[in-house]
Amino acid sequence: MSLIHKTAIIEDGAIIGQNVTVGAYTIIGKDVRIGDGTTIGSHTLIEGKTTIGKNNQIFSHAALGSIPQDLKFYGEDVELIIGDNNKIREFTLFNPGTEGGGGKTIIGNNNLFMGYVHVAHDCIIGNNCIFANVATLAGHVECDDYVVVGGLTPVHQFCKLGTSVMVGGGSVVTQDIPPFCLAEGNRAVLRGLNLTGLRRRFDDRTTIDEIKRAYKKLFASNAPLMDSAKEILDSTDNEYVRKMAEFVLNTKRGIPFERRKEIE
Repeated sequence: MSLIHKTAIIEDGAIIGQNVTVGAYTIIGKDVRIGDGTTIGSHTLIEGKTTIGKNNQIFSHAALGSIPQDLKFYGEDVELIIGDNNKIREFTLFNPGTEGGGGKTIIGNNNLFMGYVHVAHDCIIGNNCIFANVATLAGHVECDDYVVVGGLTPVHQFCKLGTSVMVGGGSVVTQDIPPFCLAEGNRAVLRGLNLTGLRRRFDDRTTIDEIKRAYKKLFASNAPLMDSAKEILDSTDNEYVRKMAEFVLNTKRGIPFERRKEIE
């Protein structure tokens, strides 16, 4: 049985699952679908073609599904898709996709979006990510699983953050951050590996050591980056090391790392 406050407005056509809670003065549009067990706080707006999965917690004053902040948007049929078990805190703003970006903004499962986080049009976010307060993802940003973005950090459009990336708070991300890396600064550059994230994710010390060796070969050897990435692919079967090398080879915005100066 769902618990819907008497002041909430749910337009005809909206589909509300079982055991959904809707707070006071919340508005849910006609094309919205909400999965079982989701809770929605007061004064929340959910509109457009928005699909929300099961057991999400959506806090007050969130705005989900409002039209993209893109001047190229002319009212085409676009979507916002949110998975299961996400925590979406106060004053967050999620926009659907645009025709130029495939028409969908997609968010996975078990993510935490702290207050005032913005997920812009055509973003793709995996699972188990954390976005701290006022983290801002511009259009077409892609985040793999287990990404952590610190507070007050904007991420430039079309950037990609690989799995288990951590970005320090107050940074400005303008290029792609490879898997398992730690980045920080304005503009953000690689500062090393996200060792805490690696230790939490992998019990196998061998995997962590192989990732360390790959990082050193890629970013601390002074060899040409693409050559190093190709050599790694030719020499290892470790899926996580290969993922790092493939990410480097496929980057479109480049990798922000600082080469060591030669010692005279």
